[in-house]
Amino acid sequence: MSLNNKSELERANFRFNIVTTLVYAIGVILLIQLFNLQIIHGSEYRETSNTKLSREVTIEAARGKIYDRTGTILANTKMGFNVELFKTKVSEEELNNALLIFSQILESNGDKHIDELPITVEPFNYLIKGEELAKWKETNKINSAATAEEAFLILKDKYLIKEEDNKKARKILCLRYTIDLTGYTATKPIEVATKISRKSALQIEERNGDLAGIAIDVQSERVYPQRNLASHIIGYMGKINEDEYNANKEAYKKDDHIGKTGIENLFEKYLKGINGTKEIDMAVDGTITGEYTTKDAIGGSSIVLTIDANLQYITEKALEKNIQKIRSGGFRKKYKAQGGAAVVLNVKTGEVLAMASYPDYNPQDYINGISAEKLKAYNKNSAMLNRAIQGTYAPGSIFKMVTAIAGLQEGKINTNTEIYDSGVYPRAHRPECWIYTSHHYGHRNLNVVGALEKSCNYFFYETGYRLGIEKLSKYAKAFGLGYKTGIELPYEQAGTVASDESAKANNETMTVGGLLSAAIGQSYNDFTPMQMAKYIAMVSNGGKAVNPTLIKNIVSSDGKQISSKEIESYVNEKLGLSEQNVTKDVKIEEENIKAVRRGMKSVTTDEGGTAYSIFQDFDIEVGGKTGSTEAGNWVNAWFAGFAPYDDPEIAVVVLVENGGHGYYTAEVVRDIIGEYFGMNTEEIKEDVSAKGETEAYR
Repeated sequence: MSLNNKSELERANFRFNIVTTLVYAIGVILLIQLFNLQIIHGSEYRETSNTKLSREVTIEAARGKIYDRTGTILANTKMGFNVELFKTKVSEEELNNALLIFSQILESNGDKHIDELPITVEPFNYLIKGEELAKWKETNKINSAATAEEAFLILKDKYLIKEEDNKKARKILCLRYTIDLTGYTATKPIEVATKISRKSALQIEERNGDLAGIAIDVQSERVYPQRNLASHIIGYMGKINEDEYNANKEAYKKDDHIGKTGIENLFEKYLKGINGTKEIDMAVDGTITGEYTTKDAIGGSSIVLTIDANLQYITEKALEKNIQKIRSGGFRKKYKAQGGAAVVLNVKTGEVLAMASYPDYNPQDYINGISAEKLKAYNKNSAMLNRAIQGTYAPGSIFKMVTAIAGLQEGKINTNTEIYDSGVYPRAHRPECWIYTSHHYGHRNLNVVGALEKSCNYFFYETGYRLGIEKLSKYAKAFGLGYKTGIELPYEQAGTVASDESAKANNETMTVGGLLSAAIGQSYNDFTPMQMAKYIAMVSNGGKAVNPTLIKNIVSSDGKQISSKEIESYVNEKLGLSEQNVTKDVKIEEENIKAVRRGMKSVTTDEGGTAYSIFQDFDIEVGGKTGSTEAGNWVNAWFAGFAPYDDPEIAVVVLVENGGHGYYTAEVVRDIIGEYFGMNTEEIKEDVSAKGETEAYR
């Protein structure tokens, strides 16, 4: 063997010996430590493990708030206090004493705990009867002939309750009965009280040493301080269902609440937050010996809406008042108005300043499970339906600006073109102008301004006939009609534009008669109030695209603002929106749009206008249009308007189901505009007798 090889072998042996020595040394250390744990200190550690429990508790993240544009809180979270009971290694006497103290603390502060014991004392009585009582006695091994007092004493003995005062004994007994009924362990507690006062919670914490196994569970609860205000926008929360839970097990527990409708639903991801955890150490007697946070909770993001709470309130009240007035015959003839909607848009930004749907509801009713009685009442009048975005209705005469703009832009009429209204249009089914139906004469010669002012059906029959259905539907779609607006709410309806395609979808063919009806907002035309508000906003601003939005901004719990690009991408994905939902500018020659807007102004300012009687003493010039459409036995009523006329800021659309006549609803728009511009609308005098009734299709 060479000298070099011998040297290498020696070095290898040396390294091997070093490693072997280290392994033996570590093994010896481990054996010594094991001996120390099991033999020397074994009894001490066993005693500690037998007298100490540890459990992990979820720290619920605070849900994000929802604000209006001025900072008014529309949805908030308040902390609630529940009481949990854990199984502990204490005597029956100690447990009974703890339960009595606990019950007395709650009672002294007006709080209550669970009480399912079907026996009263002083006097003794059963709270159940018949088969239910017989089954209860059998389950609890009580003689079928036992009186309430005898049953009480049997259970009192069973739980070793020594308290002689029957009222106090019952406080203990009902809690012991609940424990047996539900079952609990050292790590799986039962809930014995919910929503107790902060005062009770503090007193329980202070007397922790006397209350074996009793612990406070802090939980958040959603509250809606403005009650019914903007309920269809905000939405409501409810207990998570099985499908929702299975899809989000990592973020939710089976008893969690989740957004079901409105903003609460669509923006659940942002509002929810991320729960934290903490460890609680307890002695076997239930005394808490320590607690520490293992993971901090991260609060949900807050959402700022574009609506103004005060304008929203006025809009809701004006709509409700108007519907009640129509029902009571306040406009001379009674109509059984069923419900309605109103939308207020900023015509330059598309921000929704108010959006009302009547009847409404209180989101708070759903937090802890809605009662059967309340649910029945809501279902009876379709209170949960957001009529502003879910209800679709034929627009009637408020569609006539589409026909006018299409006719002007396509050169089928011009601003000076006059069409003679003889009262009966000579084509197809020879439809009558509304004035002929009631007065047996036509409007005679009218240009587009006069036709809009007087809502002349004949003029728009002829304009629509000259255009054809393809051109007419093209312009309707250009204003976003027949497409979802993309408003940040679930369940929006797209509506339908009258066209060859919509006729085929109904296994029909678009006829000349269908075209004539489409030109005055009938036929297959069926839109939501939100779509109509968008269209009116675009008419008022000269054709510039308006995409309605409810979201001002979203701010995370650490104060960072979520980018508009992220919000837009999230909303589009959640709602399944595509490029067809993005409305582009509609190119309208200035002369043409001015003529249409002059016609709308004449509706409210000229004595022949269909809404003159509502706006004759109004201090702000308003462009408007009435509309009434037959829907079965109903006559739905519309009014669409914008203000101020010279430099429009807002567009307002109101619909009342079975509201009778379009000008009936104009006063809602008047009150909303008055509120927006700070006028005292209460002092405005209206003369409803100044104008005759507005007939259907007008």
